[in-house]
Amino acid sequence: MAHPLMYENIWLQQQKFEDAERLYRQIQAGTATSNDKSKGSSLVGELAQVRQDIQKALNKPPVGAAAGGDNSVYQRLDALEKENKELKKVTDELRSLILNIQSSIGMKNTAAAAPAPSKPSKPAPADDDDDDDDDDFDLFGSDDEDAAAAAEALREKRLKEYAEKKAKKPAVIAKSNVVLDVKPWDDETDMKVVEANVRKIKMDGLVWGAGKLQEVGYGIKKLVISCVVEDEKVSIDDLQETICADEDNVQSVDIAAFNKV
Repeated sequence: MAHPLMYENIWLQQQKFEDAERLYRQIQAGTATSNDKSKGSSLVGELAQVRQDIQKALNKPPVGAAAGGDNSVYQRLDALEKENKELKKVTDELRSLILNIQSSIGMKNTAAAAPAPSKPSKPAPADDDDDDDDDDFDLFGSDDEDAAAAAEALREKRLKEYAEKKAKKPAVIAKSNVVLDVKPWDDETDMKVVEANVRKIKMDGLVWGAGKLQEVGYGIKKLVISCVVEDEKVSIDDLQETICADEDNVQSVDIAAFNKV
């Protein structure tokens, strides 16, 4: 920093100027002596010189500025200013780097602290009387929308798999084991022909079984024959009517036994 007196102009010839000015005024007023007048002629020249000195002093630049100041001081100031700018730049870069690291660590900690999505539990069957309450009940016990959506998708998948599995499983066919008594008109009826005509009857879902002749009385024998029928395809009433269509040999057809298979 420049010295405080560097920009001050010190007037060292003030007294001489004041004496010359006082003598000048006496000469103008006519009060000056001859000695003063002779002295005044020399003072006039000195006065002119003093005025020139004053003018030079006023126009003279500050001591530090005229001499260019202390160059080393200015150089140090420039160097300090440049170093300050570089330090500020480095500080800003370090601050930005620290903030980025803190942000990254905070994100990792948040991800590590987040609980893993739990596997949805199978919903318990609800009573028929609680159907209205089930509409407002969270089946999977999760408030998180993503977890709820995943649980719903899993539930739909399992229901679909169950439906497909059930569709592939062969349906149970209801069958019945039926024993029929086929009675002829008299003892002269050929029962072998009767049995042959019965076995000629073909229906979808009808399988004939064993047959035998059984004594009824007075030399008359009836045909006892078994068969297995699919309930949805074969009607026992229709089967009886078909057998009775052999009117020349068959008097009646009765059901001796009927059991579900």
